[in-house]
Amino acid sequence: MSEIKSKVLALKYRPQTFDDLIGHQVMCDTIKNSIRTSNIANAFLLTGIRGIGKTSTARIISKSINCKNGFENICKENYCENCEAISNSNSLDTIEYDAASQSGVDQIREILDFCRFPPSTSKYKIIILDECHMLSKSASNALLKTLEEPEKFLKFILCTTELRKVPITIVSRCQRFDLGRVKFQILFDYLKNITKKEGGNISDEALKLIVKISEGSCRDGLSLLDRALLTQKLEKKELDLNLAQKIFGHFNKSHLIELLNLVLQGKEKEAILAYRKISDQGIFPSIFLNDFCEIIYYLKNFKIFGKNEINFTLNDDESKELEKIANSLDNETLIMFWQFTLKSIEELNMVTNQDLLVEMFLIRLIYLKQIPKLDDLLSDLENTKDIKSTVNIENSNFTSSIEDKTESNNTPKSLDQIKNVAQEKKEELSKLQPSLNNSFLNIQNFEELLSVCTKKRELKIKFDLEKNVRLIKFEKGLIEIESSNDFDKDFIKNLSHKLYKWTNYRWIITLSQSKGRLTKNQVETNKNKEILERVKKTEDYRKILENFPDAQLINIEEQD
Repeated sequence: MSEIKSKVLALKYRPQTFDDLIGHQVMCDTIKNSIRTSNIANAFLLTGIRGIGKTSTARIISKSINCKNGFENICKENYCENCEAISNSNSLDTIEYDAASQSGVDQIREILDFCRFPPSTSKYKIIILDECHMLSKSASNALLKTLEEPEKFLKFILCTTELRKVPITIVSRCQRFDLGRVKFQILFDYLKNITKKEGGNISDEALKLIVKISEGSCRDGLSLLDRALLTQKLEKKELDLNLAQKIFGHFNKSHLIELLNLVLQGKEKEAILAYRKISDQGIFPSIFLNDFCEIIYYLKNFKIFGKNEINFTLNDDESKELEKIANSLDNETLIMFWQFTLKSIEELNMVTNQDLLVEMFLIRLIYLKQIPKLDDLLSDLENTKDIKSTVNIENSNFTSSIEDKTESNNTPKSLDQIKNVAQEKKEELSKLQPSLNNSFLNIQNFEELLSVCTKKRELKIKFDLEKNVRLIKFEKGLIEIESSNDFDKDFIKNLSHKLYKWTNYRWIITLSQSKGRLTKNQVETNKNKEILERVKKTEDYRKILENFPDAQLINIEEQD
């Protein structure tokens, strides 16, 4: 018993039976039913993040099918010889291989040699391959045949955290189980129960912080709880949320909410000073930005559901404050904040002093909040100048009207980018509006379209029309062509724009999976081939070959 007490919690409370596993009830029921009906798979593949019980599940499966008392009476306290050996990793018939350190084909050959002989004391020989995605390609291929058709006494259990790295040929030969993250409430109840067993005194708020940091990993949760219990026993008082935040490098959400309020109010100096206070507590910039993302997520919950779906990490005062902020924010600002935060997380490793990046990130958010929406700018422009009447307005007058409008709103200089976008929008509209003095064309068929392209010197469009377009249908306002990857990337857009300019009519150009006609170039090539073949059969051509045996007919030109 003294040895057990000296173990860390992750080993001391390692699951020994299916009843001890938490968060994977469906998998447990499926495997138990297969054992009861003696319909056990040749190989199991257990996949999921670190610390959720993959290797523990592999050992439990081994004990369940090899226990001397049978599956229904499996050992729980007084272990039989087989269960004891499997728990201590010294069984002769259940072998655990670490594929991360033994990934070569030679190690797999040793395993295959081991598999030839029947078990010594157990019903089945079991091979547990941990981190199987680390096996080399040749090692994986050497294992395929045995995995598919093993001996009756042989079972494989493969564990991996990187399923996408496991060859599909291996995955298809296994009964696969995806072990998801342990849910918040289940892990919270589990850690609270262990705290009581250990005689610890930890508040529920501190336990919730441990659960949050563990990110659904049971082993991570137990390791963090181990640290918390050690500190609590030294302090000889209840470990509350404030002390837990100091231990694990997290900070109070109220400080972050206060900082967010300063950002939304545009107070640069106060926001930066507030962040420096948080940083002085030893909080890493990466943790700060991740928690900032979490706050934005909570705001989304308040806006969509009217409440915070995850109630464990916020107290009542924080929830009320966030609800108030959510009601004052629009979705566009929320999305922009989210994108800028993720971008800043990506940029963290680009700078040596990461605190500088976070401070600049806060300033960017402050000015981002002040930028008016583009839709509002455009709607204001449309209210002051009717789009139809602006067809004949000079571009310089239009530009000055935008500048006057933006200056009257006292917007920051950073809005130049928004003004440029508005100008470009208007310029596109003015380009699309044909001049009132133009005489519009009436294009009736494909040949006329080619002729117009020649007259208008649109040689690039004509090139694509002749070489790549397989026409299906051509009507006024509608062109249907066979879908192809040979077009220039802007061909459809350019053709549509030119057709509207030439005809003052909106054309619909559609790509179809139907088979189209031959292209213009293909038709002409076929026609030339027919003429060549017809001429080669004439008497004149035969006489030419008699006098000039090496002559070849390459091309024929028709003359008036």
